[in-house]
Amino acid sequence: MNELKVIGREHIGHIEFTGIEGGFGKDKKAMLVKDIAQIHGQPLKEINRRINDNRNRFKDGIDIIDFLSGSEPLRKFAEENGLIGSNRTEHVYLLSERGYSKLLKILEDDKAWEVYDQLVDGYFTMRAEARVTKPRIDSDKRLEIMSENAQTRKGTLLYRIAMQTKSETAKQALLAKAAESITGEMTIPVLLKKEYSAGEVAKKVHASSGQMVGRIANRLGIKAEQPGQNEYGRWANSKSQHSDKEVPQWMYFEQGVKAIADELERAKGMTV
Repeated sequence: MNELKVIGREHIGHIEFTGIEGGFGKDKKAMLVKDIAQIHGQPLKEINRRINDNRNRFKDGIDIIDFLSGSEPLRKFAEENGLIGSNRTEHVYLLSERGYSKLLKILEDDKAWEVYDQLVDGYFTMRAEARVTKPRIDSDKRLEIMSENAQTRKGTLLYRIAMQTKSETAKQALLAKAAESITGEMTIPVLLKKEYSAGEVAKKVHASSGQMVGRIANRLGIKAEQPGQNEYGRWANSKSQHSDKEVPQWMYFEQGVKAIADELERAKGMTV
């Protein structure tokens, strides 16, 4: 285990906490759970309880260190630096960046993710060597980096939500917002295949109406089960003409248009 050292009180925005290095690797920074509890506005015993309930998820020496685990050097370090609150204290936990990210998944609240962005960008990723050999990033640049990271995470989240929705309208809107978060431009993704509604197919193959196209498609059995798609087309949700409710609509790929056209030609040949 690398040598632990307290580097003093750290400030990231309005957040103040005890900076600690070592323990998880040379110059790698760590945070006391008692500081994390204050930052998140929760009682220390509650954060400790959440950790203890999921203790098997935290790897000793990689994610977490318990100063009261029985190791004499660890206890001595905690005592010398005033990290032990009272004789009744059972655990004095220290988390690495990896351990803190695991705790966030357990807490899973808006405050957690807001704080995570600030701490990762402004504390965990800044090593001691950078402070000595390189000029500190100015506050405006740091805020810009933090903002870009937050927007990228937002875009990724929107993309995942879009991929889970069954509504094509909602999916396209979410994908556009995801693109805007990452690139700054609301670009609607281009569909990989050209699609046609029943009405558009009717015009292409000179059928009397979209309803006729639908009846032919049903007779041929080219529609996939809902929701789904095949080589002939796919199900999509579209707005009803008479209400705001979305209704399932079969959209035809080129192969589906060809199947309708071939069937019309076949039927025409039979009537000749």
